Amino acid sequence: MNLTPRQLDVLVAIRNYRHLHGYAPTMQELADQLGTSKVTIFEHVGALEKKRVLRRDKHKARSLEIISDERLPDEDRATKLPLLGNIAAGSPIEAVENREEIDLETLFHAKAGVYVLRVRGESMIDDHLCDGDYVVIERRESARNGEQVVALLDTGEATLKRYFKEGGKIRLQPANSSMAPRIVEADRVKIQGVVIGVLRTYNG
Repeated sequence: MNLTPRQLDVLVAIRNYRHLHGYAPTMQELADQLGTSKVTIFEHVGALEKKRVLRRDKHKARSLEIISDERLPDEDRATKLPLLGNIAAGSPIEAVENREEIDLETLFHAKAGVYVLRVRGESMIDDHLCDGDYVVIERRESARNGEQVVALLDTGEATLKRYFKEGGKIRLQPANSSMAPRIVEADRVKIQGVVIGVLRTYNG
């Protein structure tokens, strides 16, 4: 796309914010996220508009839209892993006759799109979601009772908890016996997505 590293940072930040919140960030939110000034963000956005990579309605605060079809650098990576066979404890590997692959983008597909978040903390440890795990999130604005959700509170805090609607209130239940649930008014929380998978590495 012939962009500077900082312009790429701006695009990635916009994409990530839209994935998580479902709408574009403001210029000030972008500046805060990237640790720079609002004036600098305006300069980068203007340059990206001239390069026809980004579109903005100057009369709307949340109108930033990526219009280029090209993939960003962190999207241009292999998402396929070789599937060699099936294994059960105590038995030999049952080989797959034809070489197959697991495509992570296909495996974790959803109509409204998916994104990944890194787990921080121990609040979901009893659900086997550990600090450092990656949870795959299906973008949704509603959830069924008991589902693991990304909940955005009106304070701006986002949290990963089990969702329970109880009358006019929402109970955000941690999966950790040492932690108390958070109970909030239904209009104070928005569902940003539902957990559909978890990825874990053992690289230390």
